Amino acid sequence: MKNIYLLGATGSIGRQTIEVLQSLNDSYRLVSICFGNKLKEALEIINEFKPKLVCTSNLENYNYIKENYPNIDLYYGDEGLVKAATCKYYEDGEDIVINSLVGMIGLTPTIEAIKLKRTILLANKETLVVGGEIITKLVKEYNTKLLPIDSEHSAIFQSMNSTVTMNLACIFKLKGMNLTVSGACASGSHAIGLGTLLIRAGLQECIVCGGAQEVNPFSIGSFDGISAFSTRESDPTKASRPFDRDRDGLVPGGGAATVIIESYESAVKRGAPILGEILSYGFSSNGDHISVPNVDGPARSLEMAVKLAGLNLKDIGYVNAHATSTPVGDRNEAKAIAQVFDDYKVNVSSTKGQTGHEMWMAGASEIIYSMLMMKNGFVAPNLNFENPDEDSAKLNISGERVEKDFDIFLSNSFGFGGTNSTLIVKNL
Repeated sequence: MKNIYLLGATGSIGRQTIEVLQSLNDSYRLVSICFGNKLKEALEIINEFKPKLVCTSNLENYNYIKENYPNIDLYYGDEGLVKAATCKYYEDGEDIVINSLVGMIGLTPTIEAIKLKRTILLANKETLVVGGEIITKLVKEYNTKLLPIDSEHSAIFQSMNSTVTMNLACIFKLKGMNLTVSGACASGSHAIGLGTLLIRAGLQECIVCGGAQEVNPFSIGSFDGISAFSTRESDPTKASRPFDRDRDGLVPGGGAATVIIESYESAVKRGAPILGEILSYGFSSNGDHISVPNVDGPARSLEMAVKLAGLNLKDIGYVNAHATSTPVGDRNEAKAIAQVFDDYKVNVSSTKGQTGHEMWMAGASEIIYSMLMMKNGFVAPNLNFENPDEDSAKLNISGERVEKDFDIFLSNSFGFGGTNSTLIVKNL
């Protein structure tokens, strides 16, 4: 039997702890709880688990429990936090203090619990920020255990540009190249392209490539700062409208997308299903403005990819455009595609009308979307394409699904700083 002393019972970590205890109630008993203002949630815990001691930082809650639960040892304020972490009601079992308090008030109860040699499960990061050296010395002195249980304790590793790749390499015990490609919204595409070059050079046999994008105010604030978002809030399903005359900005999207690229010999050896062949990787830099795209840079990326693939333009059955629904970006990409493909009206669409702009992952996810189209004989609609402008009218864009068999597609990805990437993939 394990004795649980729960500091911060009604917060996110506290609620998760309660869910665990509900499924393992034969092995654990809840001895004490601390909470703040959430009386209803606290009463649910009290009624179900019947803790011996309760502490609250809210005086009204204190008075209510005192009147209605006279058999509970009730405390108020900072003194009660220490009591909740150090009280002793049972002689048997391991004593485990779960500290999910917010702020420096979690430091003293942690110290006092360590002195009693109790196991500390710590979600109160301020305890280590403020008293890290003291805490580590005490843990060693009293020969007890302190285990972080909140991901924020790993914040330094979460905030690094290489977070995804370094974690995947550790989780899957990968021994080869391990790096993150930072190329703004072309990152996922550049990752696949660079991986292809490494394999063709014989430096790697198999590489996990892709992109990941979290949508939150911190990750997308730069886009808001340059007024890149659509303001069509009254009709959000119509907000992302790539190539349409009435587009007014992008809609953010996110997630993760991964592809496995490898040499043909490696794939055959391990019996992997071979979906396609990356024929070429084109790239360029605009060498111009850091946020305003031009025509020349994307066109050179397209031309390079086509040249390296050794293709006739009419061999390409579909172009997955980068088009994010921004006025300038879509216009200049339309000009670049029209310039390169000349009088050949290849099917063009941007999937961002359906997914939003997935930013750092877009180059990888759109390879997957295009592969699904190629394998299933269709071109996805360019949603909300209702009125072409002068430039998009020159392209073969459909707002409806097009049934079409094709064996080669081209995918564009462009990013801040004028970085451009183009991949051409063949069906196998």
